[in-house]
Amino acid sequence: MVLILNIETSTEVCSVSLAENGNLVVLKESNEGFNHSKSVTVFIEEIFKGNNLKINALDAVAVSKGPGSYTGLRIGVSVAKGLCYGLNIPLISVCSLEMMAVHTARNLEKYLPGRSTLPFLFCPMIDARRMEVYTALYNSGGEEIRPVSAEIIDDNFLSGFFGTHQILIFGNGAEKCKDRLNHKNAYLAGPNSTSAQFMQAISEAKFKKQEFEDIACFEPFYLKNFVATIPKDKILK
Repeated sequence: MVLILNIETSTEVCSVSLAENGNLVVLKESNEGFNHSKSVTVFIEEIFKGNNLKINALDAVAVSKGPGSYTGLRIGVSVAKGLCYGLNIPLISVCSLEMMAVHTARNLEKYLPGRSTLPFLFCPMIDARRMEVYTALYNSGGEEIRPVSAEIIDDNFLSGFFGTHQILIFGNGAEKCKDRLNHKNAYLAGPNSTSAQFMQAISEAKFKKQEFEDIACFEPFYLKNFVATIPKDKILK
């Protein structure tokens, strides 16, 4: 039995799941905004108490490595590292875009039933503020066809792929791009957000291959540098 705790905090959703041999045991998540620092440890505690499990039964902890929210990623990675240090178990990282693509590819009929005239590609999008998104392109086997990047979507986005593929576009960044994605082979269909339950297939596979991170050195994949902003309403003048 392989028991893996999956932690996903790359977006506004705070999500924690427990998987046994790659199968979901329990999921706790909230999309009430960026309260991850309060929620993630509470969810972990509830998962183990609610299932009469000891936390030292874990074989590994998997965490979303990004791209996504700078603060959200740091919270998730910090909690995951702390657990791995304390329990002396391996740390696994999972790309937040890849997990969405793999989940959607495996559940294609759920999100877009009856569409099979052309092969499918899967384009997850995570909101990167303003008109920019974090995105990549994957085939039905979860292989990366177009690398992870920060993009401002225009009318030519993915134009070289639409002639030979149907493309599912999804995630919390997809809605703001829909006016630019009006090709007949483009479909806005799939999950609207990330979730820890999307991680379990990848984290299980990485565990079996022993693809672990160096706990001391591992850092989230931010993709863009963090930029601090100055509040518009200053308390002190």
